[in-house]
Amino acid sequence: MEAKKEVTLPIEGMTCAACATRIEKGLKRVDGVEDANVNFAIEKSTIHYDPEQTTVEDFEKKIEQLGYQVQHTKQTFDVEGMTCAACANRIEKRLNKMDGVAEANVNFALENVAVEYNEDQVTSRDMMDVVKKLGYALKPQVSKEETSNRKEEEIRHQTGKFIFSAILTFPLLWTMVTHFSFTSFIYSPDMLMNPWVQLALATPVQFIAGKQFYVGAYKALRNKSANMDVLVALGTSVAYLYSIFLGIEWQIQGAVGMPELYFEAAAVIITLVLLGKLFEVRAKGRTGQAIKKLLDMQAKTARVIRNGEEMEIAIEEVAVGDNIIVRPGEKIPVDGAIIKGKSAVDESMITGESIPIDKNIGDTAIGSTINKNGMLTVEATKIGEDTALAQIVKVVEEAQGSKADIQRVADRVSGIFVPVVVGIAVMTFLAWYIFVAPGDLRAALVPAITVLVIACPCALGLATPTSVMAGSGRAAELGVLFKGGEYLENTRSIETIVLDKTGTVTKGEPALTDVIPQGSVTKENVLKMAASAEKHSEHPLAEAIVKGAEEQHIDLIETNDFESVPGAGIQVTWEGEPLYIGTRKLMKQQNIDISNIEEAMTELEAAGKTAMLVGFQGELSGIIAVADTVKETSKAAIERLHEQELEVILLTGDNERTAQAIAKEVGVDRVIAEVLPDQKADEIKRLQQEGKKVAMVGDGINDAPALAIADIGMAIGTGTDVAIEAADVTLMRGDLHSVADSIELSTKTMRNIKQNLFFAFAYNSASIPVAAIGLLAPWVAGAAMACSSVSVVVNALRLQRLKLKREA
Repeated sequence: MEAKKEVTLPIEGMTCAACATRIEKGLKRVDGVEDANVNFAIEKSTIHYDPEQTTVEDFEKKIEQLGYQVQHTKQTFDVEGMTCAACANRIEKRLNKMDGVAEANVNFALENVAVEYNEDQVTSRDMMDVVKKLGYALKPQVSKEETSNRKEEEIRHQTGKFIFSAILTFPLLWTMVTHFSFTSFIYSPDMLMNPWVQLALATPVQFIAGKQFYVGAYKALRNKSANMDVLVALGTSVAYLYSIFLGIEWQIQGAVGMPELYFEAAAVIITLVLLGKLFEVRAKGRTGQAIKKLLDMQAKTARVIRNGEEMEIAIEEVAVGDNIIVRPGEKIPVDGAIIKGKSAVDESMITGESIPIDKNIGDTAIGSTINKNGMLTVEATKIGEDTALAQIVKVVEEAQGSKADIQRVADRVSGIFVPVVVGIAVMTFLAWYIFVAPGDLRAALVPAITVLVIACPCALGLATPTSVMAGSGRAAELGVLFKGGEYLENTRSIETIVLDKTGTVTKGEPALTDVIPQGSVTKENVLKMAASAEKHSEHPLAEAIVKGAEEQHIDLIETNDFESVPGAGIQVTWEGEPLYIGTRKLMKQQNIDISNIEEAMTELEAAGKTAMLVGFQGELSGIIAVADTVKETSKAAIERLHEQELEVILLTGDNERTAQAIAKEVGVDRVIAEVLPDQKADEIKRLQQEGKKVAMVGDGINDAPALAIADIGMAIGTGTDVAIEAADVTLMRGDLHSVADSIELSTKTMRNIKQNLFFAFAYNSASIPVAAIGLLAPWVAGAAMACSSVSVVVNALRLQRLKLKREA
């Protein structure tokens, strides 16, 4: 049985949230579909389905039946190695069989292939690999980012339509302005008052500039639904057609005087809605800037060694195992391992750490980070979608494409909103025609048209997704990756933060903290003896002692006869005499008196340190203490969490005394110590049973079950892949400030969403009655409707300039 699958399809043609809801419902009705989510703001649909029952082609057909199109990425590749048309046919057939490829056309004469594909299903690298297996080579042509091009083209298209519409609408607007008593001094040519001149000006606006509304309305009505296009098309058509009727009536009656027409209302409404759409497209484009910034970080080319020669190739052509030369000042193209050279690497774009990290042979190199000074040779281990940057981009895109729970409420409302508005407009017309102005068709039509125009639910549909996009994008810039809109929403509800100790509160690696000499031995000699003895040991505590000696520039000497004493320490020969380093037990076994240092040992252990004794020539030479030191930022970050009124708990497998010492140093509220790895999840459950909303923060494999079971799991990004995979939020900067950041980002994003929803609901709730009682002109309604959508998007964009408390 084939496993369940997920696919993301970009959709074009949606004009409001009602469109998204309709597509979502249509996809869910397809046999084999378990779930479908359509995001209006980023124009994408994510579908979970059973591949044994349905296919991606079925989804594309369904979307087309509903009146929309699946947007495919178009890319042209150069093809090398073709010798005849049969080669071209072979490549074309193979590419067309690939999942995600909509169409591939190979041109033998030009030696290229144009491919239309869904980049969420298949990548250019996948296509290059398939063609390579056929015996040919596919090379990507240099081109701009496809998505960026589409947005630019859409902005140009909308700008052109608006200018065209505005030029023709201006004379009509001019005649309308001169109708007011306070503008009677403004001259208006009599010709512009003629119904047929106004018809000539209004018709191109109605049917050329306004074509998109008719097309959208037709598609919606054909599928037995209604959207924003229906309201605009219906409202402006009524005004336009009624004006023609009045013009004919005027002509029949002898063309005396000038009739009161509504051509200008229809034209102004269309022009203002187009202007609103233009602003909306430009603003929505800005909500995706976080992704663009991340993509811009990627290197475009790589300098590889192949067949003994150094050559520069496109980043897409790099293969796993390639040796890549990275010169000082250049970006490391892909993830890999350093096999030659040493340097300092700026990893701030991934970790947020401003100080360059020293890198030597064997260390990991992260793609898109910057090599600062030395020459490096890096063996590629992860390319394309597997690189750290690509994974970050994927997480952000998925977060921006997912729905917060609060959005589902707005979607349900907007889905029934348009039919309700049409009903209100009909009732408004009847009320005016029967009761307010009996028999007066004109008086009844104007408020009905105004209701139709002002009630478009665009603002309602944009309220949540634009905020989620802007908020998750800003979070990514600050090193916080939310895996979905629901996590961005729910993080603010957390009441208790549970922190793993090692690698989360502490640095995760022991460091030398104390050297206490005894008798006539100097501090330097104690450390020299201990480090010389331990340099052949692979124990983390031994590595900490050796590193501490190296940092103090102490020269080590060779020791002999290294022997490990299980559970007690080590023994070596130093200057012909036995040297012992270890526990009290080891010293007692060698009859070395330690009675005078018990108090010092107890103090060190109470401070959470591991104390080791150094014995030489039958006497105690000193004490060496090592500890997993607390991160410099932990205490301040926990203070921020307390300011956010959160309970902070330390959860660790360490002994109670060490855990309490760390807790006291950083200021946590409560300690749960001596917990085995498989018991951490049980402790989270216990806290949840107390009625608490719990977030777990960890970085190790042993934290993965607890991360998964917590209400919100937060993985320190410098930790293991397993922990990051199990978590709902990834904290790339590796310190606890990011926990406070994530809660602050969640809180402020949700506040922004609520502002948007309140404005959208309040606008529609307040404006419809005002329009129904005749206090608004149709063109004013058009302007107000356009402004409502733009204002919601602009408010969401404020999140992109959000300053957190630690940045202030």
